[in-house]
Amino acid sequence: MSSAVAAGDVPTGTVSGLPIPRFVSLKSDRVNVRGGPNKDQDVRWVYTRAGMPVEITAEFENWRRIRDWEGAEGWVYHSLLSGKRTAVVVPKLNAELVPLYDKADTTSAVVARLQSGVLGSLKSCDGAWCQFSGKNFSGYIQQERLWGAYPNEKVE
Repeated sequence: MSSAVAAGDVPTGTVSGLPIPRFVSLKSDRVNVRGGPNKDQDVRWVYTRAGMPVEITAEFENWRRIRDWEGAEGWVYHSLLSGKRTAVVVPKLNAELVPLYDKADTTSAVVARLQSGVLGSLKSCDGAWCQFSGKNFSGYIQQERLWGAYPNEKVE
């Protein structure tokens, strides 16, 4: 049997019917990540930052396999995840500060320079630029400088 995906079709989760992979965020300040999709599995680590973006890569019953911006993977219970879109800043070089602009245009004013790992909310993305805001900042950032939105993805 072939499981080829037709052009334009997006694989969906067998449980949620939503696209796989997809970005979501952590709902609470304490999220246990397990080695497999049940409560009997060991807790591998605990996230302690609500709002962190994670990518769902698989579904099994009420469990979701997630990957974080550093590539770590594990299973979390679905109710610990939120559909709220967030992102973290990922510079090309670690020490680099990423400019946040007043408008979706590199010739507009720079309103802030953000460090690697800065967390914010995605208001919208047009495929090239995202409206991005957080504590004490708000503006536009080049989409490729964020982990939490796919290349060319439109977010409303």
